[in-house]
Amino acid sequence: MNTITFTLQKEPELYLEVEEMTPDYCAGKSAAEIAAMPVYMGNQTFTLGEFFDVNGKGGASAEDTKLVINGDLRKIKYIGLKMTAGEIVVNGSTDMYTGAWMKGGSLTVNGNVHSFAGTGMEGGSLVINGNAKDYLGAAYRGDWRGMQGGTITVKGNVGSDTGLFMNGGTIDIGGDTDFHVGIHADGGKIIIRGNSKGRVGGQMIKGEIIVLGEIERMMPTFLHVGETEIELDGKMIPVQIWQGDMGTRHDKRKGELIYGKVYIKTEAAGEERKADVQKAKVSREKVVKEKKFDRGEKIKLTNAQKAEVAEFFKGEAQISPNDVKKVVKEKFDIELKTIQASKLVHEIQKEE
Repeated sequence: MNTITFTLQKEPELYLEVEEMTPDYCAGKSAAEIAAMPVYMGNQTFTLGEFFDVNGKGGASAEDTKLVINGDLRKIKYIGLKMTAGEIVVNGSTDMYTGAWMKGGSLTVNGNVHSFAGTGMEGGSLVINGNAKDYLGAAYRGDWRGMQGGTITVKGNVGSDTGLFMNGGTIDIGGDTDFHVGIHADGGKIIIRGNSKGRVGGQMIKGEIIVLGEIERMMPTFLHVGETEIELDGKMIPVQIWQGDMGTRHDKRKGELIYGKVYIKTEAAGEERKADVQKAKVSREKVVKEKKFDRGEKIKLTNAQKAEVAEFFKGEAQISPNDVKKVVKEKFDIELKTIQASKLVHEIQKEE
């Protein structure tokens, strides 16, 4: 494997975007060709050689090419963008979008990374031997496709919105997390070896989140459904099983609804968590009632009430569901769903 060494010589005034600093681009190129790589700062275009000293040459392919990047890289964006193979080792901390949309290869950062590291990642390995800021392994703003594959390992702590819209892959966090882990997750696995501030798994559809420490505040729309043991690092760990998010839609498999799972290590579940487990029984009953309410199972008008509504609208050329809902609320103090009101409109018009 051929190694190319990049050493930062001149700190950019603003933030420098190095979208081609990957084994894919550098393969088959000389140091001079690589130094001529276009990079961007604000609305201006520069060459990589104006900021970095470049030594070595690329291998015959991306798989045979290794990049070693040295220096204070906190103003350098997009290192490893869309890389498909090869290896990158970064000796320093980086700015945003490190390893974004990776498809393969390995990227190791011996430092910290800013937000959106590993965003939209599809494959490969991203190792951060420091801390990561917000939106690790998340979707790009406005997109619903977050991390889809590969592995992200963080030795330190992470910020908020880790795994936002995650669809697959694994995020392994050695330290603590801020709020909003696995929000809107539709697959994948997140391991939190420290503590989390809360709102874990909000709007989660499916996937797994394993927490070995404490969650300061558990989502009220997750239900405690029992305890079990899971295998992690070759060991069996006793955990509580929390299922949800009950406040969002879920797919079915073989007739059974599929839920996201949050596993909390039993030893880490303190008195507050035990109290949450007791409250979960009440929450479960409440959610079931709400589900029935949503389906209209407990909101039925009697024939006499329907006749009274029909009499009220007698002779009306047009009747809207909203009109029916308003009348039913005023007369009987009953909140009809729109679909129920529409059916009642159909019945009234059919009789006329």
